Amino acid sequence: MSKATLAISSKNYSAWSLRGWLLCRMAGLDFDEEAVATDDEEARQELLLVSPSVRVPRLTHGNVTVWDTLAIAEYLAEIAPGAGLLPADQVARAHCRAVSGEIHSGFYNLRSALPMNLKARHESFKIFSGARPDVERIKTIWTECLEKYGGPYLFGARPTVADAMYAPVCTRFRTYAVPLEPALQAYCETIFHWPLMQEWTQGALIEPDEIVELEVEF
Repeated sequence: MSKATLAISSKNYSAWSLRGWLLCRMAGLDFDEEAVATDDEEARQELLLVSPSVRVPRLTHGNVTVWDTLAIAEYLAEIAPGAGLLPADQVARAHCRAVSGEIHSGFYNLRSALPMNLKARHESFKIFSGARPDVERIKTIWTECLEKYGGPYLFGARPTVADAMYAPVCTRFRTYAVPLEPALQAYCETIFHWPLMQEWTQGALIEPDEIVELEVEF
């Protein structure tokens, strides 16, 4: 597999960059990271407007350029079918795509109310009413997947696209002290102890740049 480049923004704040990076690592892709400055127009749209439709992260692989996170996931699943990004079973694969698409296209209130910030911790945090249905829906998705496929990841014994898509949500729930049932807390701990997640988090913790708009106490 030829060398690739993945353009990402802040490791501390950028949920979409985290998802793209996890997917590339899960696929075994040999890639260089290209840091996009946080004052770049598209990077700030991604960080502050919580939009998945801008071109960060952006994967360049040979003559292929892919910038939508789910498009990156599908491309990687095509070129690395043995990586297990999608479940082998057709029914589980369709389910995985559905819950991944749901986080990709929705949960706007959750994103704006609980922005990703790996360096922050709140002992308690009042979630505004508009975001609560998003939190409950995510809990339902996780519960259904864990009960149906047996954990410890959403679709069984190994991480899939769905885990990459929901990993930033785990960090949000930790940052903002969202109470979780034991099974869901155990899932988040699985994500936190995932070596790829630990590697990304280490990079986030040493990241010097701060974005004032995302440091506001809500």
